[in-house]
Amino acid sequence: MTTTEPIVAETAYLYRVRDVDLNYRDAYGHDVEALGRIECAIARGEFVSFIGPSGCGKTTLLKLLSGLMAPTRGELLFNDRKLDGPPEGIGMAFQDPLLLPWRNVIDNVLLPIEILRLPRQRFRAKATDLLGVVGLRGFETKASWQLSGGMRQRVSLCRALINDPQVLLLDEPFGALDAFTREELWLILQELHRRTRGTMVLITHQLHEAVFLSDRVMVLSSRPGHIVHEAIVDLPKPRSRDVAYSAAFIAQVDVLRKKIER
Repeated sequence: MTTTEPIVAETAYLYRVRDVDLNYRDAYGHDVEALGRIECAIARGEFVSFIGPSGCGKTTLLKLLSGLMAPTRGELLFNDRKLDGPPEGIGMAFQDPLLLPWRNVIDNVLLPIEILRLPRQRFRAKATDLLGVVGLRGFETKASWQLSGGMRQRVSLCRALINDPQVLLLDEPFGALDAFTREELWLILQELHRRTRGTMVLITHQLHEAVFLSDRVMVLSSRPGHIVHEAIVDLPKPRSRDVAYSAAFIAQVDVLRKKIER
């Protein structure tokens, strides 16, 4: 495939990125051309991953999609409107769960509700339900230091989804976890995507992770990053752990690896 737009109705796009460049000056005063001529679109409800070599601009692209950075050139649309700052309806999860140690689990999940000054009690049942989906029912009153790394990341996902965001942006959320825990969280994130039906955008170095979770995977070149390949992952969903050992899965991973190596 050469197109970077899914075949959907015009009104179904959440993001459109048109001929976008991003340049910035680093802490040493050097001009950095981070992204060049990015062209893509992301449909509502889609799960898309961006992969590429280290330093190719993946996290910079995620900051663009969040509205935290603005393009130097080109057009970035969110819900058919120019994205000129962080909009409503975006949730984010990072490699570090960033839980507040003085808050218990459910209070960490409900933190965005307090920041938005919404009634806590209205969202408490939803917080409990989300914790149940990720396997943490009964841990509501535990302190963050009582949790494993994988459990803390589950709390972070619940916190990011508590306010029903239109899109969840994921910046290598499982990068610091061991392989077994990471695979467990793939299944959990897949189930959260199925239940919420929201859009999810993942930045990752893990090719297996990208293929397992995604509807589409886009490969960025070395800096300045631009999209050099798009793969549609047509493996049936939901996907079990066993899928990752199938010939079709391994073949897709191999194609992506070769595109990055080039």
